[in-house]
Amino acid sequence: MKFTCSRQDLLDAATNVQRAVSTKSNIPALEGILIKAQGETLSLSGYDLEIGIITSIPAVIEEEDELIVSARLFGDIIRKLNSDTVCLSGDATNVITIQGGNAEFSIPVSPASEFPEIPAVTDGKSLTLPRDLLSSMIRQTLFAVAQNENKPIHTGSLFETGEGMLRIVSLDGYRLALRQEPIQAEENFHFVVPGKTLGEVLKLLSANDEEEEVSLSVGNRHIIFTIGTYSVISRLLDGEFLNYRQSIPKGNTTLVNVKVREFIDSLDRASLLINDRLKSPVRCVFENDEIKISCATTIGRIRDEIGAQLAGDSVEMGFNNKYLMDALRAAESDEVRIELNGPVSPMKIYPPQGEDFLFLVLPVRLKNEI
Repeated sequence: MKFTCSRQDLLDAATNVQRAVSTKSNIPALEGILIKAQGETLSLSGYDLEIGIITSIPAVIEEEDELIVSARLFGDIIRKLNSDTVCLSGDATNVITIQGGNAEFSIPVSPASEFPEIPAVTDGKSLTLPRDLLSSMIRQTLFAVAQNENKPIHTGSLFETGEGMLRIVSLDGYRLALRQEPIQAEENFHFVVPGKTLGEVLKLLSANDEEEEVSLSVGNRHIIFTIGTYSVISRLLDGEFLNYRQSIPKGNTTLVNVKVREFIDSLDRASLLINDRLKSPVRCVFENDEIKISCATTIGRIRDEIGAQLAGDSVEMGFNNKYLMDALRAAESDEVRIELNGPVSPMKIYPPQGEDFLFLVLPVRLKNEI
């Protein structure tokens, strides 16, 4: 193998691909990046048996070959080189030399035959979405993905088409996030993508803002996101996703319109008294066109209030401060419409108009007055 390419292009590719590389595995090849030099293209692949990332960059290739390099070491070397270009040469079964500026590294490599086969999706369903739209839909739902493995299916987000809409739904037993947009889909389908995969997809969507569209190819067991020159391959989660529609309470007895920033800032102040050792719900009283916020722990207490537009019954509720702030931050709007149906029913958070998103936050039982 022998090639020359841009150091920055190689660094960007290696950094992104490295996120799909196993940090510790019984299979050494899973801790490496597969490099293929062919034609005028250099391909880099990382795969940890659950998620794979593949990309390619232009290169001047003098000798074609493929090999596996240590992802961590290779990335660190390319990052530290003080040059605009990198030249790599060597034997795919022994040692390669990496040159940049006055520096020259020699590192061991492994044969490409040891790299596991990355799954392909053939004859699957396909969907094309605007980059900004997919980025927004993932960003507004990823926060509610379950972080524990009690129900593995809920460690991912449900993608669902039907009635001319695409919906992405995440839930963890304490909150639910739903984002929907009208689309044109030839057929209805649903599948669950791991939250880890969606996190990596979101990073690539943010970094590749020149790409206008993203394509999804969905098979029975895997999905491929194509984002510019990157392909993200992931397994799909198996199991029965909760019937989220039954979790959404009907109607409301209290309707509140509030500025998001003011609400978050007040909750943030109350959170100064809460930590991992001192857990206490934030008490919210909705009445008389204002929200009264209070909290008490052994290190102190706070009372605060913000203005709001309120219609309907007054209600007093308690919430986990983090869960409520996560939902408000995900709204990505100046104001939200909040619907309440008594002190024990979940809070429903909508945009000021319409129902493009819905966040449910379960209340916490309150104890004594403070």
